[in-house]
Amino acid sequence: MVSTSSSMCLDQWSSVLRPLATKRRIKNACTILGFRTRGITSNDFGTLLGENLKILKNIILQDGIHFTKVWTKSSKSLISYESGRIYFENYRNCYSSLTPEPQLLYELPRQSKAEKIEDSLLCQCPLHKVLPHASEQKPCLLALTANNWLYRLSADTGETLQRVYLSPHFRFRSLDWDIPQETFYIKSIQHKQTQLARQAGVDNNVFMHLAIFRVFPLDVVGLLEISKKVFGKSVVDVLLSQGVLAVSHSTKCVKLYNFEYIVKQFRTKELFLGQQCDLYDARGIVGNAPYGIPVNIQIKECPPVLFEMSYFDNGIQIGGHPWHYIYTPNHKRDRGTHHICSIRDGALAKNGIQDMKCDSLEADWIFFHPDDSGRIIHAGPSTINVLRIREETGFNSHYEVVREFSITTSRDSKASSQVMVTSSGRTVKRRFQHLDDDPEQETFKMAKYEDELDLLAIVDVSPTEEDVGQASVRLHDNKSGVLMKRIALEEPWDVTYSHEVYFDRDTIIHIEQQRNNNFSCHVYKMNRTKNLR
Repeated sequence: MVSTSSSMCLDQWSSVLRPLATKRRIKNACTILGFRTRGITSNDFGTLLGENLKILKNIILQDGIHFTKVWTKSSKSLISYESGRIYFENYRNCYSSLTPEPQLLYELPRQSKAEKIEDSLLCQCPLHKVLPHASEQKPCLLALTANNWLYRLSADTGETLQRVYLSPHFRFRSLDWDIPQETFYIKSIQHKQTQLARQAGVDNNVFMHLAIFRVFPLDVVGLLEISKKVFGKSVVDVLLSQGVLAVSHSTKCVKLYNFEYIVKQFRTKELFLGQQCDLYDARGIVGNAPYGIPVNIQIKECPPVLFEMSYFDNGIQIGGHPWHYIYTPNHKRDRGTHHICSIRDGALAKNGIQDMKCDSLEADWIFFHPDDSGRIIHAGPSTINVLRIREETGFNSHYEVVREFSITTSRDSKASSQVMVTSSGRTVKRRFQHLDDDPEQETFKMAKYEDELDLLAIVDVSPTEEDVGQASVRLHDNKSGVLMKRIALEEPWDVTYSHEVYFDRDTIIHIEQQRNNNFSCHVYKMNRTKNLR
């Protein structure tokens, strides 16, 4: 209990401290840097990093700061980027983009086709705990090879820190996170029944296998068998996300299951890498060739369904505060719309049907905002809406989708109009309608969130006199949507080929496919004009 006098004192102190807190919030970069040089900083690393990122954000948004292309490199194979590292030649060559110009970090020896890296995940070291081995405390690359080996490589040197053999029986092809930086899974290819087995009357019920691992330190949870006998013959895909096993069916239906429940109920034996194991009359060392990882999670009966939903094309997304899901119903009349419903009872939120009403070759896209605010980003060729789910006041708790702000392209309304007026005053209607993503108009191509600077990075492409577009990276305030800066990319943007753009602190990465089926990576760095003070 707090007495009345105590509460009055607290109120008085809060009124005194409030102006001080306000002043503290509006410190500029010079003040913060001055404090830092005198040693007046927080001992908390996260607080210091946050202050440094605020300084960097303020510098980037200054008028005298621009971005200059500092590096270009081409490749005959796909180029990928993640967390300051650019990968070429199937992850064989790694360049750091943190330096003023990208520098080669390492080059792996050439491998045969059977040993090439098929997929990878970058693991960032945990800050909240100390691991037994120093190598585990540093970032690493988890690499899956074509011959079923999982490698743990040093992200800075490419040195092999650990390797695990998966299986001599199943071919694995892709890696993905279940819980980022905690657990990941490796998907096998879909098991198809051979003609010989079909003729012999052998019914192969196994659809796919998932190998699930923990990281920091790397250890195996198990090898899960997905059976058509349990989940149904209509299964077409399986994935793990946030501890939920999602099973998609050819009937445009998805069912969600609790993976923790599945492990507890159906795991026959706990496995440990490097230890002896005896399962199904086969003995070997877990993770060593030729034994690999044995199947130790066999689902005998269908587990309880947490959630089930029929959808049109893009599946479902779950998120928001409070929990909602986004999907398109499997009806012709609902195509092109996105329905936002409460996961508690399936009730459609007020204003929960979002429709861009755009006529374009590429569909609009919608997703829960990556900043964990519970908001939703709905983007189309000419408009990006940031939406929020809020609870309506009243006896019954209903939810409403409201628009926080919109970002629109700069388009000439006369050019987009279907009605033309000639010089003589005669009204003429266009025979053909322009698409919303027509290359002759400014068009949004992608929208991403830079979490460290709290900025929305949006790529738009404008027409030029040539037959190619001019791309720009627009930086918008994440809270209000206000345009803070616009950065033009030098290279032309050909809309007929694929592009990927990353905005990471003071660096912009543009990876593009070219006419000759080669790929190029362009790197831009923040630059300051000489006369800026």
